[in-house]
Amino acid sequence: MKAAEVLADAFGRVQEAVHGAVEGLAAEDLNARLDPRANSITWLVWHLTRIQDDHVADASGQEQVWLSQDWSGRFDLRLSHAATGYGHTSKQVAAVRVDSPELLLGYYDAVHEQTLAFVTGLSDKALNRIVDESWSPPVTLGVRLVSVIADDLQHAGQAAFIRGALKRR
Repeated sequence: MKAAEVLADAFGRVQEAVHGAVEGLAAEDLNARLDPRANSITWLVWHLTRIQDDHVADASGQEQVWLSQDWSGRFDLRLSHAATGYGHTSKQVAAVRVDSPELLLGYYDAVHEQTLAFVTGLSDKALNRIVDESWSPPVTLGVRLVSVIADDLQHAGQAAFIRGALKRR
């Protein structure tokens, strides 16, 4: 198995986890917060998608799906177009809301599609390319993609936990 196939499989597992956490929920549940300072399923999935979109677009030299396909306009958030959720305050978390799972999953699936198009074409050698020199040691493309997958899976797991907690209420 080649590294690109492993990465594609891992991103496929993220997609399964995201869909499992979101599908079939009403907007009320997607936007619910277990306490006033907690993240919602909407925010968690939006955030993991924004980070994946940002990082993969940067590494691949493409424009973010958020902008190129006007997901920013479709979400119509009262946030900067560059916002990814990193460092968000409780008030900013509360501002990330959807009216249906389709919007959230539509954006995620569009980012997933662009991600797969990029990773499936990668050679093992390409994964050694330095993509971020601000760290010591510098970050390679392979490490960046694994970091995105790890972050995505953590947030998708958090969203699944919230779904379970809401369903037991």
